[in-house]
Amino acid sequence: MFMNPIVEKLIAWYERNKRRLPWRRTNDPYKIWVSEVILQQTRVNQGINYYYRFLEAFPDVEALAHAEENDVLRIWQGLGYYSRARNMHLAAKTIVNNFGGKFPSDYKNISALKGIGDYTAGAIASFAFGMPYTAVDGNVKRVLSRLFGIYDQIDTSVGEKKIKEVAKELLPRRNPGTFNQALIEFGAMWCTPRNPKCGTCPLQQHCLAFAESSIEKLPAKKPRKKPRDRYLNYLVIHHSDHHHFYLRKRSDAADIWKNLYDFPLIESERPLSPEELVNTQDWQKLIGENYYSLNSRTKKKTHQLSHQTLHAYFWEVNIKEVLKPDQAAGIVKDKKSNIHQYPFPRLIDAFLQENFTEYGKNNK
Repeated sequence: MFMNPIVEKLIAWYERNKRRLPWRRTNDPYKIWVSEVILQQTRVNQGINYYYRFLEAFPDVEALAHAEENDVLRIWQGLGYYSRARNMHLAAKTIVNNFGGKFPSDYKNISALKGIGDYTAGAIASFAFGMPYTAVDGNVKRVLSRLFGIYDQIDTSVGEKKIKEVAKELLPRRNPGTFNQALIEFGAMWCTPRNPKCGTCPLQQHCLAFAESSIEKLPAKKPRKKPRDRYLNYLVIHHSDHHHFYLRKRSDAADIWKNLYDFPLIESERPLSPEELVNTQDWQKLIGENYYSLNSRTKKKTHQLSHQTLHAYFWEVNIKEVLKPDQAAGIVKDKKSNIHQYPFPRLIDAFLQENFTEYGKNNK
């Protein structure tokens, strides 16, 4: 059977150079799904530990479907992009309710699951079931744009369509999963964003970008917007006994940290002095006439998101009286010894690791 020389060389390269990753030793669609979702925004070295942690906590679809969302988010803590975990949880419920707990084995039903797009559906379909569907991620877009000299921006509908058409033309009917893995691995290890290994590239003679000396220009992307600055004043509120703390559950449907916890928050347009902080409307609403003392030596952390730079200031606030229900709407009061039970964004997790002995002790 005739095989495209690019496909043949890629698969041969893959068999010699592929990393021995745990999700490549299984055709279990659930485990492949878990690995693919984790790796969407995570480096492989970090993802391996989360992969093992996640499967230990939720070894199959049934276990994930019946878990509490808080527990799923706790296991996911530190990976970011928490909608991935929430979507997996919802998709697992769908699999249990609609498919008797058995992962669907056809592309249509796989791609209909919550949070599963074209790439993940193609990866599961080809890796687990050997179906001839492409799996086009960022690595694949980079490799194919260079190989075939595609100068359209890959993050536009025109550029993405061209890349997918090329991937579909290359996809072999036999062992499509192996080819998809090879293409992804080649982009991750060889045809990298910076300093690709062109000198020893097995596809060099087929690569238009190499022939045209345009490797560094591809893939083409839309210009990035400058991240906007946000100033977050977190109130780390203690009672005089220092045995309790207050947390806020984030519940906005559009919030990237939805259903995670942080401290009561006052957002400002710039850094605030202690005097400016206590004169804000939000401070007056929360603390009011309560007797307080404020530590003016705030702890600052900077956290970079894709489109935002978060400048977080943690203010230690000691209060005499318990916050009243109308003051503390949406705020949880609990013992410090229970703080490790809550799921937090990475920004808050980092602060707690450094400043709350009870938290660090339980999260090693």
